[in-house]
Parts: sequence; structure tokens; C-alpha cells
Amino acid sequence: MFAQMAGMQKSQYALILLFSHSVIENRFRFFLSILYAIAMSATVVTLEELARNLARPSALVGLDLGTKTIGVAVSDVTWRFSTPLTVIKRVKFSVDAAALLTLCAERQAGALILGLPLNMDGSEGPRAQATRAFQRSLSQLTPLPITFQDERLSTHEAERTLIERDMSRKKRAAVIDAHAAAVILQGALDRLAVLRQTGGNNS
Repeated sequence: MFAQMAGMQKSQYALILLFSHSVIENRFRFFLSILYAIAMSATVVTLEELARNLARPSALVGLDLGTKTIGVAVSDVTWRFSTPLTVIKRVKFSVDAAALLTLCAERQAGALILGLPLNMDGSEGPRAQATRAFQRSLSQLTPLPITFQDERLSTHEAERTLIERDMSRKKRAAVIDAHAAAVILQGALDRLAVLRQTGGNNS
């Protein structure tokens, strides 16, 4: 009788272990599914991935994200040249995103190049964090891949170019963000040109 009871206890213990293992495994799978969903919703890619996977011909759109404006530039379909396009006056995210995605649709853009405002030592501060937050929100609204591009000194370079063209301060203020976006985009295009020669691999 005691042997039978011991056998029953072992069986019950085995069932409990099996049930516990099943519950843990299901929770683990659920956790992995959440992580996968998060990863899929964030369409950030590297320039290397863009060079390998994005079908051409398609234009790329460059963005210089500011607190009051978004400078927009566009490339040609061969990814050689960037051109300042426009400056979007920021209102709120939904309005800003709608204006931006309308431009992308009109230009049949294949990807977005978003300037990342790093500190001079390469670290990320509040502005870079705000840019990443903007990307995460934008990725919920479009399947377009988004690539970050270091934008350090892009505004200074754009302003120097406009000064060389003898443009007045007032006129520069109206277009500087679009020209900064063009600088950011051109930096990405130059890198993509190198990557295309190496099959999309770092050299």
C-alpha cells in the first residue's frame, strides 16, 4: 500500500514538473514574441543593409530634424547627388509625419536617412535621444527603412556653402535646414557608393 502511495506521489510530482515546465516554456515563447514584434516595428537599418537590400532605382530622402523645423532633401535614383527640397514647419507629430510621408510618396522614396545629432565626442545626448524617439514613432506609420547618419557639423557646412553663394542672412535662415539635410544625405550617399563597390560590406 505504501509502495502504491509512493508511486502515485512520484507520478503527481512528475506531472507537476511537466506542467511547470510547460508554463515556463509558454511564457518564454510569449516573451520572445514580444521582443520580435518590437524588433520588427523598428525599421532601423544600417547603410550596409541598405546597400545590400534596397531595390534601385529609388530616391532616398534625407532629414535634418529640429525642434521647430524638419529640413528635407532628396537624392536622385542613382544615389549620387542630394538636393535640398523643402523645410517642414513643425506643428505636432501627427501633422509633421503626414507632411513628411506625403513628400516620400510623391518622390517614391525607398528609404529615409535621418540625421543623428551626436556630441562631438561621439556620445548621444538629449537631442539624439529625441531623434531616436521620433524614428520609433515614425516607424509605426511607414514600412520605409530608416537609417541614421551622423550629422555633426552639417549645419555649419551648409551655412558655409550658402555664404559662399552670397546669400543674405534672412534667405539663409529660410533654407538652411533643407541644405543641412542635403549635407546629411550626401554623406550617406558617398558611403553607399563605397559599399556598392564592396557588395554592401564594410571596407
